[in-house]
Amino acid sequence: MSRIPLPTPETMSVEQRQVYENIISGPRGRLVGPLRAAIHNPELAERWQKLGEILRFGTSLPPKLNELAIIVTARRWNSQIEWYIHADAARKAGLSQAVIDALKEADEPPFDDEAEFIVYEFARQLQQHGTVESMVYGRAVELWGAAGVVELTAVVGYYTMVSMTLNVHEIPMPDDQPPPLDTPMQDGAPALTAMNKARKWEPAL
Repeated sequence: MSRIPLPTPETMSVEQRQVYENIISGPRGRLVGPLRAAIHNPELAERWQKLGEILRFGTSLPPKLNELAIIVTARRWNSQIEWYIHADAARKAGLSQAVIDALKEADEPPFDDEAEFIVYEFARQLQQHGTVESMVYGRAVELWGAAGVVELTAVVGYYTMVSMTLNVHEIPMPDDQPPPLDTPMQDGAPALTAMNKARKWEPAL
């Protein structure tokens, strides 16, 4: 059960209802996840959903790589709803089930190509160290340019905010689904998941 009340269309103010209509008429199609909390402040929710729409659907990164960055973030933060929604989206975008399964278990993923390796290491390092080593950063710029690396950083940052919102307010799972992730514990409290460093990707001979 959520720690805060979650407005429904029937209980929303006029301003909340307008934001709700904007959300369900867009690419998301429904009010789900952190926007259920953000809608307590309609202006925040409106700006939030527009930023999220750009970072999920409007970056220069291929959808598979964008979703990979999102599920790395979801796994780091043990964000159940984020993982539930975006693991499925990553699969549909072409990320292999083997990579998704490895990430779910916080194991080293068996990447199909260098681009996946770079996105994983970029997102992993940023989440665990607060910055990204020069080799990974430089290769990301070579692959996607300055705009792409700015977008990738923003994706990780935005979905960190999403994860924090979902976790702290205990937003319930959609569709009555069970939580998909195991959450590590430390000193009796939930702990962030440590992500394993990936070995340098090498093309098959």
